[in-house]
Amino acid sequence: MALNLIKLCVGCESVEQLQDWIALRLREKQARGEPAEQFHTTRMVPKRVEELTQGGSLFWVIKGTVQCRQRLLDIRPFRDSEGVSRCHLVLEPRLVRTQFQPRRAFQGWRYLEAKDAPQDLGSAGDDAEMPLELRRELTELGLL
Repeated sequence: MALNLIKLCVGCESVEQLQDWIALRLREKQARGEPAEQFHTTRMVPKRVEELTQGGSLFWVIKGTVQCRQRLLDIRPFRDSEGVSRCHLVLEPRLVRTQFQPRRAFQGWRYLEAKDAPQDLGSAGDDAEMPLELRRELTELGLL
């Protein structure tokens, strides 16, 4: 079973806003002649790289709930200009919406076992067409 990461999407209000941000960054990279790949930079380098890159995803917590994920393609450790160890989490730019799963705030990222990860929308029921706010309210009430 694949291992995943979970991380807060700080400053992001919605999945749509995250998708717009990803598209903007990719266009900027293409305009500069850089490879059009999407990555997220983090300070801590995961130790379980092989498990993460064999089908794992980065699950994003937006406004207190897991709402989407991106497939992890690679993990590239590096040192920044000040000599601090960091890494790029290379991600597939496509966002996959997931069932809402409430999460408390935390710093950094955490490992997320496949058995604890929310399912992709539409895979366990057909509430993908349900309005976002209704889905959020029903999740908060424990009805979804």
